[in-house]
Amino acid sequence: MAEYERSRTMPAQPEQVFDQAANVAQFDSWLPDELHVDAEEPPAVTVHEAGSGQDLPALLRSQPDQMRLEWGTREQGSYTGWLQVAGIGSGTSEVTVHLSFFEGGHDPGERAVYEALDGSLRRLEEQVRMRVEHTAG
Repeated sequence: MAEYERSRTMPAQPEQVFDQAANVAQFDSWLPDELHVDAEEPPAVTVHEAGSGQDLPALLRSQPDQMRLEWGTREQGSYTGWLQVAGIGSGTSEVTVHLSFFEGGHDPGERAVYEALDGSLRRLEEQVRMRVEHTAG
């Protein structure tokens, strides 16, 4: 089993960050380019991996009271992950994303995972900034 985790500080209240992160209709704006999520009947979703062309049945659970998202593959149990938002004061938040791969065939490797996590968190921060600026202006 391989586990990866990355965190990033974002300039917004945790509720604003979580609302942006949990908006399934806008996942494509911050998830890695090769992943696309199609919400069926939540918590059931389908994740399309552009690189492999596969559609994987998955589950996505949103826990707004805990500002946490959890996901994982449904049938083969090859990977799981979670995103947690925490307020750190002064109108800022920390977002942590954790991935666990249970089968080597689904683990793209340390470098690829960290690049994808860093890129996703950067794009999520951009989305949060736009939302906060739009709400304030």
